[in-house]
Amino acid sequence: MRRITARAWILLALTLAFLAGLVVLAGGFARNGALWATNRANAHIYTKGAIARAGRVLDANGIVLAETKNGRRTMHADASMRRATLHAVGDPQGFVSTGAHAAFRARLTGYSRVTGLHQLAQNSEGSDVRLTIDANVTRAAHWALNGRHGAVGVYNYKTGDVLCMVSSPNYDPMNKPRNIEDNPAYKAVYLNRLLHGLFTPGSTFKVITAACALEHIPDIWSREFHCDGGYNTGDGRVICREKHGKLGFEQALNVSCNSAFAQMAILAGEKNLRATASKMGFNQVYRADKIPLAISRFQSGPMSPLELGWAGVGQHTTLANPAQMMMLMGAVANGGRGIAPRLQARNSLLPTRAALKIDPAIAASLKDLLRSNVTNSYDTSGRRTPGIAMAGKTGTAEVDGKRPHAWFVGFALDQPYAIVVVGENAGGGLAVAFDIAAKVMNAIPK
Repeated sequence: MRRITARAWILLALTLAFLAGLVVLAGGFARNGALWATNRANAHIYTKGAIARAGRVLDANGIVLAETKNGRRTMHADASMRRATLHAVGDPQGFVSTGAHAAFRARLTGYSRVTGLHQLAQNSEGSDVRLTIDANVTRAAHWALNGRHGAVGVYNYKTGDVLCMVSSPNYDPMNKPRNIEDNPAYKAVYLNRLLHGLFTPGSTFKVITAACALEHIPDIWSREFHCDGGYNTGDGRVICREKHGKLGFEQALNVSCNSAFAQMAILAGEKNLRATASKMGFNQVYRADKIPLAISRFQSGPMSPLELGWAGVGQHTTLANPAQMMMLMGAVANGGRGIAPRLQARNSLLPTRAALKIDPAIAASLKDLLRSNVTNSYDTSGRRTPGIAMAGKTGTAEVDGKRPHAWFVGFALDQPYAIVVVGENAGGGLAVAFDIAAKVMNAIPK
């Protein structure tokens, strides 16, 4: 009797272990089935390591950017279009992880949890993927960068649809350079600098410092600052490019005075500036569809007054992701609601959820201040942005031993678009980045 009981318990244990294994296997299949089925070893999809059989990749207007013809993957006929959309469409080999060929390959191959790759195996066709980008606007941004390394992003701050996504350097995926791995001109070419880049933000960070000042310095609108070419913090000096003399809050932002903003950072305090940076997207995790963005970084440890002053003007150890800064501009323009970017088109009637939220009153004040920058400092005549009411902030971010990064972050007032431009080691924000932004915004259909 005891032997029978022992055997029964052993059988029960084995049955439970078997059932647990089935649960684990089912869970793994649910999570990873698409990755397993679309592995590069699958000859139904890949030929010599390159995707060959899949659906079409289209832009928001239906322009075909990639498709399969006669068992071979082909892309748009225009080489400049292929280069401009490389980091959105991807390459057939899948080296560009943010491109549709890699990021949305389950959809492209028609993978289903129920039928697997049956559609592809039976009909040699997958499913089409429609991206949110406008290929013509994206190509205009590629031309505006004019060979500079960096990124340009434009998105609809009400829906999250990314209208333009360009990262440079890039290359023609149909004619890949043989020396791409060794040529410095293609350094980090597979990296999508819009989604995964991190750059010293320079004076674009003054938007965050201004928000902190609005919340924590009660007399900020009436306070007067003095700039003699720098600001003494007690343990060092924050240098300003100009001797601005006496100036108020709005004027300090218009002329991007380091002296004034270093003082604001110190007056508001390290704890408050860090909290504001966190609210506005730093040290936070965001995604574009399922693609994680690089995390913008603001120092978490203690800072001396000099370090805090430099942090307040966007230097020190601060690093910003361009897509996160684009989201922040969207939040300012959208009454405090920052919508996460998305790259794959979906039903526009579905509700959007704010990923980044700032106080609506702060957003309204920043919106007025950023509009003032353009009308009083960047484009006083309106000739650079004809017919577009623009708002924003330039940045010239100092980088040790190299030319500065050129930044512009902003948005249009009469269209729901926010924009970010980063020219890596490209020079001045106003001379380079704002000029690129103006060209791109002018290319958007009205």
